[in-house]
Amino acid sequence: MAIIVRDLRPEVRADAEGFSRVRRLAVPFMLSTPESVLHHLRRSHPDAHFGQLVAEEDGEIIGVVQLSLAHDSPEPGQGSASVYVRADRGRRGAGSLLLRAVEERLAALGAHKVYTWVMDAPDNRAFAERRGYRAGRSAYFLRLDLTNGILPPLQDPPPGVELRTGADFADDPHPLFVLDAETSSDEPSDIDTEPTDYGAWLEETWRHPLLDPALTTVAVVDGAPAAFTAVHTDGDGRYGTAMTGTARVHRGRGLAKLAKNASLHRARAAGCTEAFTGNDTGNEPMIAINKWFGYEICATEVRHVRELG
Repeated sequence: MAIIVRDLRPEVRADAEGFSRVRRLAVPFMLSTPESVLHHLRRSHPDAHFGQLVAEEDGEIIGVVQLSLAHDSPEPGQGSASVYVRADRGRRGAGSLLLRAVEERLAALGAHKVYTWVMDAPDNRAFAERRGYRAGRSAYFLRLDLTNGILPPLQDPPPGVELRTGADFADDPHPLFVLDAETSSDEPSDIDTEPTDYGAWLEETWRHPLLDPALTTVAVVDGAPAAFTAVHTDGDGRYGTAMTGTARVHRGRGLAKLAKNASLHRARAAGCTEAFTGNDTGNEPMIAINKWFGYEICATEVRHVRELG
């Protein structure tokens, strides 16, 4: 039976489940649940034109892609799309059909450039290069065994520093938005962003179904957040770092390391068995911190870009 490509149907639970299953099989280092799949579709900023397509064969979802425009970038017309196909359903044409469909949709939305992450494996890179994509920056996936690994000892905060959880900011998360916006804009990336929309941040980030307020940890100095680690959990023992960062004026004091160490200890006590994070391969300071915790590199992905038109 032929493979068909169509939009994900949010009202059909099996679609979100199939989408999440393919993502977890293709990239097991990224947390995904049906709820998180639907959250991105329903809560993303309208100007991002976020979409999700699936490739279906014999009624089974075997490949997926999600696409968006970088609406908060000073440079218009930049699109993103990442295609994932189940390894046991490869070489059937699902990836090509998904990529063609997403490029057509992004072009219709005014995109002149498409960025995509590709696993650093010969077949994956060859697939992208044959379709006109050129390789750029790369990033690591890292894994920490929370069951058998040995975490660094807990440390008391230095004078004037207090550790709080994300739950402590439930009534007013705006200070965390300010810190997240500053640190996110300093992250290595091909697409510069200027996060300024607090309402969109509340919908997309703060109300994300995987965000774990109890494990999200914030180092507070003089009453204001100075460093933080935002945490996702999937209810299946998996812990993922959504973001770790420090305000510029407080960098070099080890506050992010302090917050992340406290979070990892609480995660293990809460029953989490493995932790995942990701770093740009050029972000040597953060890679060194994660290796200090015991994280090990488990995979590499490479950012590719293609000019449309």
